[in-house]
Amino acid sequence: MARYIFVTGGVVSSLGKGIASASLASILESRGLSVNLQKLDPYINVDPGTMSPFQHGEVYVTEDGAETDLDLGHYERFVQTTMSRKSNITTGSIYADVIAKERRGDYLGATVQVIPHITDEIKSRIFNAANGADVVMVEIGGTVGDIESLPFLEAIRQIRMELGAQNTLFIHLTLVPFLSATGEIKTKPTQHSVKELRSIGIQPDIIICRSKQPIPESDKKKIALFTNVEERAVISSIDLKSIYEIPEALHKQGLDNIVIEKLNLTSQAKPADLSDWHEVVHRLKHPKKEVNIGLIGKYIELMDAYKSLNEALIHAGIHTLTKVNIHYLDSEEIEKNGTEALAALDAILIPGGFGNRGIEGKIKAAQFARENKIPYLGICLGMQVAIIEFARHVADMPTANSTEFDLHTAYPVVGLITEWTDVSGSKEKRSTGSDLGGTMRLGGQYCRLSMGTKAYESYQKEGIIERHRHRYEVNNTLIDQLTAQGLIVSGRSQDGNLVEMIELKDHPWFVGCQFHPEFTSTPRKGHPLFMDFIKAAIEHHEHL
Repeated sequence: MARYIFVTGGVVSSLGKGIASASLASILESRGLSVNLQKLDPYINVDPGTMSPFQHGEVYVTEDGAETDLDLGHYERFVQTTMSRKSNITTGSIYADVIAKERRGDYLGATVQVIPHITDEIKSRIFNAANGADVVMVEIGGTVGDIESLPFLEAIRQIRMELGAQNTLFIHLTLVPFLSATGEIKTKPTQHSVKELRSIGIQPDIIICRSKQPIPESDKKKIALFTNVEERAVISSIDLKSIYEIPEALHKQGLDNIVIEKLNLTSQAKPADLSDWHEVVHRLKHPKKEVNIGLIGKYIELMDAYKSLNEALIHAGIHTLTKVNIHYLDSEEIEKNGTEALAALDAILIPGGFGNRGIEGKIKAAQFARENKIPYLGICLGMQVAIIEFARHVADMPTANSTEFDLHTAYPVVGLITEWTDVSGSKEKRSTGSDLGGTMRLGGQYCRLSMGTKAYESYQKEGIIERHRHRYEVNNTLIDQLTAQGLIVSGRSQDGNLVEMIELKDHPWFVGCQFHPEFTSTPRKGHPLFMDFIKAAIEHHEHL
C-alpha cells in the first residue's frame, strides 16, 4: 500500500509548499523509495490554461498534455518521476466531473452534496495518483482557513481515518515572522494556524517553519508545546540563496528520518545519497564565467510567469560553470524606445506568449539579434516572431505577420493550420465567444532533426520529444520563400508537415523552436539546447 504525505500551508500563501514537497520527495527518492506527487488547487477554474500569468504565473505542461500548476515544474525538477494530468486536481475539475455524473444519473437520484460526493471524488483522484509508488506527496494549495480549500482538507481528514496513522502523514508549512523592531521571532501565527487545522480534525505530525533565520531551540520547544507536535518534528526552513540547497538542509535536520519512521518504511529505506544535489550546489556557487542574457517579455515584473525558463537558464549555467545574469526587458519598452538596451547583452531569448501586446518590440529584438550576430533563442512565439522578422526584412514580405495579430495580412507566415489547409481557401474566423481552454497543441510531440544543423549538434540524435503549448503554426505555403533566403528548417514534426525548429544560415547561433524545452530541463541533467545557448553567449562575450 502506498503511504500518503499531505502538505498544508498556514499563515500566508506562497511560502514554498511546492518546493518543500519536491525537496522532501527528492530525499525519499535518494533513499530508494519510489515517489509520486500531486497538487490540489482550490480555484474553480478547470485548469490554469486560461488564467493570466499575473494571476497564476506560468502554465506548466506535462508530457501527456495537461495544463497544470507551476508547482508541477518544481516536482519534475527535483525528482525522477514524470508528472501527468493525474498530478494536478482543481476544484473546478472535481465539480465538473461530479455534475457530469449527476446529469448522467450515476447517483441514482440522490441529493448531490459536498460530503460525501465531492470528497469521495477528491479521494478517488488522490488514490488514483499512486501509480504503484511507495510514497505519494499531496500538496494542498492555498492557506488553512480559506473557504475554498475546505473540501480538500475534509477529504484528507477522511483518508487518515480510513488508512490509519501509519499510512498517512500531515506536514504543515507555516510562516514564523521576525519583528525587527523588537528583535523577536513570533510563534503566535503558527499556533493559530495549527489551531485552525485542528478545528477541522487534522493534527499535523510535522511542522516546517519558514523564516529569514534559524528558529532558536527555545522557540521550537514553544511551537511543539502549543501545537502538540514532537520537538524534533519542528523543522526550520530558512531563506537560502538557491532552492537546490533545500534537500540537504532538510536532510540535515532529520526530516526524512522522521517521515520514514512515522510511515513505518525503515526496512525499505536505504541511507540517503544527496551527492548529486551537493554537486549541483557546488557548481552553482563556483562559476568560472559570467554572461548576461536578455529575456524579452511582457510579464517582466512577475518572475513566476517565466519560472521554468529562469530555472532552465540556471541549469545551463550549472552545467557550463557559468553565472547567468538574466535581464528582464519589457518588449513594450523596446517597441517604444528602440533596441539600445540590447547592446550590452551576450544573448537574447524571447519566450512563448499570446496576444498582440508588445509583439513589435519582440520583432525588433529578433531583428537586432540577427543583424548584430548576437546568439538568439526563440521559444514558441519567440520562434514565430523570428520568422515574421526574417520574412519582413530578408524575404521581401514587408507586411508579413501572424494571423493571430493581423488576420488580413498579405503574408501570413504564421497562422492556424485551417487557414491554409481549407480547400475552399476561406480563412477561419475566430469568435470572441469560442472556447479557449483545451484548444491547443499540447504535450510531448516527436520532432525529427536534420543532420548538420545546430539543433542536431545540441541533441546529438535525430529524433526528440519535447512539450508544446500553442495554437499557431508556421505556414507551409510560404516556407519555401523563406528557406530560399537562408532560413533553415532544422526540425519537423514526425509526419514532416509542421515546422518545429529553425536556424539562420549566416549566424553564429540563431535557433527557434516551436516547443518549450524549458519544461524538460532539470538541475541535475540540464538541457542540451539551453547549454549550447549559454556556450554561444560565452563565445560572444569573449569576442566582444
